[in-house]
Amino acid sequence: MDMAFMIILLGLGFLLFALAIVWYILQAIAYWKIFTKAGEKGWKSLIPFYSSYIQFRLTWEVKYYWIWILCIMGLLSCPSDGGFFFGIASWLFEIGAFVITAVSAFKLSEAYGHGMPFALGLFFLKPIFTLILGFGSSQYMGPQGRVFSR
Repeated sequence: MDMAFMIILLGLGFLLFALAIVWYILQAIAYWKIFTKAGEKGWKSLIPFYSSYIQFRLTWEVKYYWIWILCIMGLLSCPSDGGFFFGIASWLFEIGAFVITAVSAFKLSEAYGHGMPFALGLFFLKPIFTLILGFGSSQYMGPQGRVFSR
């Protein structure tokens, strides 16, 4: 390969890496703002699993967080060559995680005063709708969209 072509590829790779870092930072700031709008400390949004726990607590019920975790852990623990039983179990865990994730998007949308169209956006285009929720004028209304004051 030509040296100029290699330099261009390296430059494009660096540019994509830099854009990914900027995008990640924007997402982190958006989630920080989503949490502070709900009266939580923003740093809680930066810790994996704990941030999901807090989100479930703010928008739904914590017991569904634990069911979601069990579905994910069950899905991860099913061997891919485990035969019929593990295939069915894996399928059921996957459906459970999918349903809880979909309802969680709706609950987050509802907690900030939005409806089903915004929830569909959160489900299918989560990074974009997270930015809208964090940087937009949405106000936290509490679980199930009830007016809530802390």
